[in-house]
Amino acid sequence: MTDLRHMLFDFDFPTGKPRTGALLVSEPFLREAYFSHSVILLIEHDARSNAMGIVLNKSTNYTIGQVIPGVDDDVDVPLFCGGPMSLDRLYFLHTLDALIPGGREIIPGLWIGGDFEAMTDYVNSRYPTQGRIRFFVGYSGWDPQQLEGELRKKVWTVAAPPSPARLLTGDDDAYWHRIVHSLGPEYRGWLYHPENPRAN
Repeated sequence: MTDLRHMLFDFDFPTGKPRTGALLVSEPFLREAYFSHSVILLIEHDARSNAMGIVLNKSTNYTIGQVIPGVDDDVDVPLFCGGPMSLDRLYFLHTLDALIPGGREIIPGLWIGGDFEAMTDYVNSRYPTQGRIRFFVGYSGWDPQQLEGELRKKVWTVAAPPSPARLLTGDDDAYWHRIVHSLGPEYRGWLYHPENPRAN
């Protein structure tokens, strides 16, 4: 029987090459729990070694005040799930190098990590966080050449990131739709796919 998914929604459009700072955008039929309609920022990539990324748009039901030691209990800043690996580890992406030094720059104007005490002082002072800092538990990882294999199978397309502030704004399916829309008209079919093409 013809695979309707491939017949209707597989596109042979060129995609970028994976690199640190690029986005991985999941194809619309990917149904793995952590990766359905996900957008991942690659924070490390070397085709000869492991790749590592953070899922940007998967919100949890928790706030950082509930789970991060040193953060006031009533700090109502959402916590996101960065992926299925090392769920006991915290990561944070931010645009606040002047206030939270010591991070590693991923793309111009966006850092990962930094001084933990400076970060807790910032959020406990109730300074703005939207578009400036985002918190994640866990990460996503690939063995050598695993990501390249998934790209050949069109599990992901590679995209350039928007501005850091836009990268740290929005969540869940709306975030994925916004990034897919930015890929251009060739990917417009991704936005309108049915959940189950056999049911239509």
